[in-house]
Amino acid sequence: MGDGGTIAIGGIHHVTAIAADPQRNLDFYAGALGLRLVKRTVNFDDPGTYHLYYGDGAGTPGSILTFFPHVGARRGRHGVGQAAETRFAVPKASIGHWVERLMRHHITADGPAPRFGDGAPVLSFRDPDGLMLELVGLDEPGDAAGWDAAPVPAEHAIRRVLGVSLWLEAYERSAALLTGPMGFRASAQEGERHRYAGAGGAEVELRCAPGFWPGAAGAGTVHHVAFRVPDPAAEEAARGVLGREAGLDVTPVLDRQYFRSVYFREPGGVLFEIATDPPGFMVDEPPERLGEALKLPAWLEGRRETIERRLPELHPPSGRR
Repeated sequence: MGDGGTIAIGGIHHVTAIAADPQRNLDFYAGALGLRLVKRTVNFDDPGTYHLYYGDGAGTPGSILTFFPHVGARRGRHGVGQAAETRFAVPKASIGHWVERLMRHHITADGPAPRFGDGAPVLSFRDPDGLMLELVGLDEPGDAAGWDAAPVPAEHAIRRVLGVSLWLEAYERSAALLTGPMGFRASAQEGERHRYAGAGGAEVELRCAPGFWPGAAGAGTVHHVAFRVPDPAAEEAARGVLGREAGLDVTPVLDRQYFRSVYFREPGGVLFEIATDPPGFMVDEPPERLGEALKLPAWLEGRRETIERRLPELHPPSGRR
């Protein structure tokens, strides 16, 4: 990859996936999993579709999972060239609470079972669209901002997005990108699973699956994985490093209202994003009102009436407790 710059990545910023029914998505993530809906807006590239953001009480970068819920979307297919499992960090002592909570919400889970011999228990399950999720119990899972009326007691709440796994035909070039410009280090291996650790406690697992069928986008699949940088200057530097050092085709900087983004495909075909921490989700809503109203960027405000008419209504999640 070259011996030049390393990107100032501070961990994972968010993971974005595709869903089919927005209300069912809201009920699951803000109800069963107890995340806060921190922003309801639209897909800026397809304003007839919601873009829903879930996270901790303050919408802290690194706690965010977002969805494009396309009503009636067909189910995707998990395969190589995709990010597959998305992992959340929870306190290790809370795994028992989560076993009971998932059962109470009629969510079938496997585990808890350790992986990589590190003793961290892992609960594996799927959302209503089939998106693969894991809760990983850690002795030091990190902190999360709470909020009034949070559906999960603060001591058991999801702390952050711990990491993702990529399913790949071959892992070597993806590993070189991670350990080179992206500043990760190899931390564990178990069979065809290779784990890499980065800043902010982020983990990326590369799962080598030669000959497995390719993934197909659709409901229940990850659209992209975003890594965080502290400011626009670091993002501009990252764009240069990725193009110059890694020889990747990187997009221009795009304004996503709550962060600035550049996108590229890593060597295995997974869409990556570099996103800035600022300006954050409170740029257009106070902390106590996050996620309550449909927020549109200035260039879409003139179309608000049409957009609102096309979007399905959303109601507070059922079964929060």
